[in-house]
Amino acid sequence: MKTNVGGLDRLLRILAGLALIALAATGTVGAWGWLGVIPLLTGLVRLCPLYTLLGIRSGRH
Repeated sequence: MKTNVGGLDRLLRILAGLALIALAATGTVGAWGWLGVIPLLTGLVRLCPLYTLLGIRSGRH
């Protein structure tokens, strides 16, 4: 499986995902904050289905 999420993109996805999940868990934001699971997972596996559909690759591969 080819990856399409580069280093900086990966880091930002993981941080944003964790931040949204933390905000949702503390009740600071509504239930939509649990959508932070999506950028967290795409950052961890280095594969974004939307990038695949659009033919985008971030970083050096």
